[in-house]
Amino acid sequence: MGARHFKNNCLLKRHHDSGGGTMSFKRNLLVLAMASAGIGMVCEAHASSPAQATVPSTADNAPASPQGGQDGTSANAPDQATGKQAADDGKSRSKNNKDKLIQTLATINVTGFSRSLESSIDYQRYSDKIENVVTSADIGGLPDQSIADALTRLPGVSAQRIGGEASQINIRGLTGNFIQTTLNGRVQPSTSGSNYIQFDDYPSELINRVAVYKSSQANIIEGGVGGTIAMETANPLDNPKSQSFNVDARGSYDSRANQVYGANPRAYRFSAAYQGKFLNDTLGIGLGFADLSQPHVAEQYVNESYSDTPQVINGKPVYLNSGVQINQDGGSERRRGYLGTVVWQPNDHFKLTGTTFFSKFHDGSFQRGMRAQLFTNGGAVITNPVVSSSGALIGGTASSIPGGYFGIPGLQAFSVATTDNDQSNDANVFSGGLNAEWNDGPWTVTADFSASHAHSQTVGSDVTADPYNGLGSGFPLIADQSVNFALHGLNVGDFSVANPGMYTDLGRMALSSYSVYPTIYHDRMKAFRSTVKYEFADNPVFSAIEGGIYLNNHDYSADRKVWLYGSAWGQYWLSTPNQPPLALNSSNAVKTCWKGSEFGNFPCFLALNGSAILAAHGVTPDPQKDWSQNWTETQSGGVNVKVRDAFLQGDIDTTVFDRELTGNVGLRVVHTSQYSPGLQQVGNGAGEPIADGRGVISTDYIHVNPGQTYTDYLPSLNLNLHLDDNNQMRFAAAKVMARPPINLLKSGVASYIYNGTYNLSSGTNPLLDPMYATQYDLTFEHYFPDSSGVFAADVFYKHIGSFVQTITDQNYDFAAHGYTVPTNPKTGKPYLNGEFQTAYNNTKGGYVRGIELQFMKTHFLPGVWSGLGVALNYAYTRSGTKVESDLGGFPQKQNLPGLSKNVASAALFFDRGKFSTRLAANYRSPFVSAAQVSFTYQTVYFAAEKVFDYQAAYHFNDHVSALFQVLNLTDQPTRTYFGNATQTSTIQYFGRTIYAGIGLKF
Repeated sequence: MGARHFKNNCLLKRHHDSGGGTMSFKRNLLVLAMASAGIGMVCEAHASSPAQATVPSTADNAPASPQGGQDGTSANAPDQATGKQAADDGKSRSKNNKDKLIQTLATINVTGFSRSLESSIDYQRYSDKIENVVTSADIGGLPDQSIADALTRLPGVSAQRIGGEASQINIRGLTGNFIQTTLNGRVQPSTSGSNYIQFDDYPSELINRVAVYKSSQANIIEGGVGGTIAMETANPLDNPKSQSFNVDARGSYDSRANQVYGANPRAYRFSAAYQGKFLNDTLGIGLGFADLSQPHVAEQYVNESYSDTPQVINGKPVYLNSGVQINQDGGSERRRGYLGTVVWQPNDHFKLTGTTFFSKFHDGSFQRGMRAQLFTNGGAVITNPVVSSSGALIGGTASSIPGGYFGIPGLQAFSVATTDNDQSNDANVFSGGLNAEWNDGPWTVTADFSASHAHSQTVGSDVTADPYNGLGSGFPLIADQSVNFALHGLNVGDFSVANPGMYTDLGRMALSSYSVYPTIYHDRMKAFRSTVKYEFADNPVFSAIEGGIYLNNHDYSADRKVWLYGSAWGQYWLSTPNQPPLALNSSNAVKTCWKGSEFGNFPCFLALNGSAILAAHGVTPDPQKDWSQNWTETQSGGVNVKVRDAFLQGDIDTTVFDRELTGNVGLRVVHTSQYSPGLQQVGNGAGEPIADGRGVISTDYIHVNPGQTYTDYLPSLNLNLHLDDNNQMRFAAAKVMARPPINLLKSGVASYIYNGTYNLSSGTNPLLDPMYATQYDLTFEHYFPDSSGVFAADVFYKHIGSFVQTITDQNYDFAAHGYTVPTNPKTGKPYLNGEFQTAYNNTKGGYVRGIELQFMKTHFLPGVWSGLGVALNYAYTRSGTKVESDLGGFPQKQNLPGLSKNVASAALFFDRGKFSTRLAANYRSPFVSAAQVSFTYQTVYFAAEKVFDYQAAYHFNDHVSALFQVLNLTDQPTRTYFGNATQTSTIQYFGRTIYAGIGLKF
């Protein structure tokens, strides 16, 4: 296919294996990288470094526990050598930085949040890349629910709340699909069914340190266009104690659970960690366990998406919403995490480390309430319409069609159904590996073997019950119904029904439909990484050179199944076989009324127990792949990705105008092979005999395995100019890539014939290219004396080469792209090319740019107030990349998913003596993302939100402490809308969570 050339005419071009190409270096690597990153600004580099080796330190390496602590002051950090002196040392700057970091961490005497903050500052200061860090005490004790919560306190980092808890991370306006995540340097699989990591799978109590790399470098595994999140567990040999044991136990209470029928407000959180050193401190063992139980609680007002075709009402075109819902969410979540570490270091030259991490998560939730559907396509009669200035329906009355469709009583598309949407989610993550490191003089050699897998199974059930006339007779008919609604923008709207008593009458209500939708994901990786590093003694430019390889076999699979009973609108006589409505009784349908100020005016409803209703009638669900629901076959399938990398990196250590200049320059070569086995529908019996889950044979499908291979060249440059002891200027440039969301690489497609044309329908494409970006950073950092604070300002720019969108391509040449086109029996020739609904790379690209500000300061007041500190972060981000959406009815341009123009965090904390307290706040302005409504994901705007947390801790002595926390202090809701704030999407309240507990240390 030949070489692919980028629009920016990058000096280093990407070549396909089939075409091949050559590349020669006529200058040394440093000159080439500076030319590519600086002179032409064509192949950008972004400074980031490999996962750092664990640095021996004090309690910062101990498992997290609530921190209160003794008042104290930091010892002076070692003075940094100036440029000329460092050049004459004969000792590399990178070695100096590591030594100074070790010394500085060892001399920090303060405790509480101040201690974790100051150690984080030192990691950032002495890093060879642009990064921000949170440490173990920072993560586990003050006052974050999860790692995701802790990360949102870093500049440019925000989180999307799922179920009221921070889960998916955004960095610099890019979603988790374009963020790389590692644990101990190993790429992590995902339980999300896509690329993004659900950080609630990782107990914060088991993680020692997390770094966010804002820039990239050659020895970091590719994938982080937004950034790289590097999690690390503790090395037990770095523990200052020979034996240590920590226990943390907390009880919790959810303030909104009492407003949700069947929800339990009480839960707990427990963790225990052990570290021990044996055989004269040559063998270290670390064990950790974390158990979290918490309620799943929410109250929702939902307005469903709008039709893109207006309907004429009162002589005017109006965009209609599909319906309106009111829901109570309840249930419980439980996560258990296990960690094991064994380190053997018999001498100063060799170290062998084995680590295993396992997390098991279960979420059993229900969603009960009422759902009014279907307003669109003539399904309901709309009266008293309230229409927004953009032409969208935002209020009115929706009613059944008088006499039914075509004058047939009971034949309705509209109903006000009572619903029970249960969902269970079982997920687990395993990550393990063996790492060997050997060093002798200037040589260091590492080898790392790892295996990881993630598995998730989500089973969703959609149960509806409707009011009937003649229930108990031979032919009951669904009753005529009516709903009044009014949207109130970013506040809870109105919802009322005619004849509300009908919906709690067991003599009239019956189960109309029951649907079960299991989805199973498997994500497996086997990887090997090896590096060789040589440190120079007296080179005037480079302190070291490093090279290495990385191999990863990544296998992904998705399986869809379904089981259906009845009809969602009561037309049971149309189903085959006849599946009549099922009667309810007081044991499986309980009258439930709303409570509280926001939702208390809504009509009472029956809280259904769908599985109990089926059992009472002897019906057993049996979900399977089913040709009658062919999407269960075409949306199942796998993706196989093989990655083969090599890199070369030089560490810079020189002087410029008598100032020290450190950093690195390098090149990473990435070879990718991606193929997807799946099914393609060809029709007309022209396929292979394939059985579905029920044993039914179809010959309308064939097995396919399309894909591609490609090679990328990723140069990077990181420079750090040390202006004086406390000030430094960083510049970073790199070309980076992130492979498409792996679920979008699936090959399965369904087909249909229309007017002699062959058409394929999918939302995926195994030929998708990665997202590419060239990125630049310019950062100024000022560090206050004694590691007591930092001020940093970073300006960044990312040129996005392409991004993934879903389109409908007309007259698509299927044969040319490897798709089999069946023969038209009328002509004896292949069908004509029709349309292809698929994902593709939008090569128009765009940009993401912004500025990040960071200010942290401790000990800036005298006397009793010396324990007062503050941490402030702000980021402003803009993008020229837009995507189009019509979920609000009319077409509109939206920002890149995940991008908030303004993101800020603030923390005010006080540590004195045995007492420690902190008030923290996070703010993000509106952004676009996918939100789940029932079982449908749709892209919506999230309104701006401010979330406050508070915590206090008291240390009775060196062994016992007490903790008090309030999360989501103001009960901040999640509010979404369809482009225009008058067009509500979802308003969700989750309640505030209160924790109280004790910590024990031995």
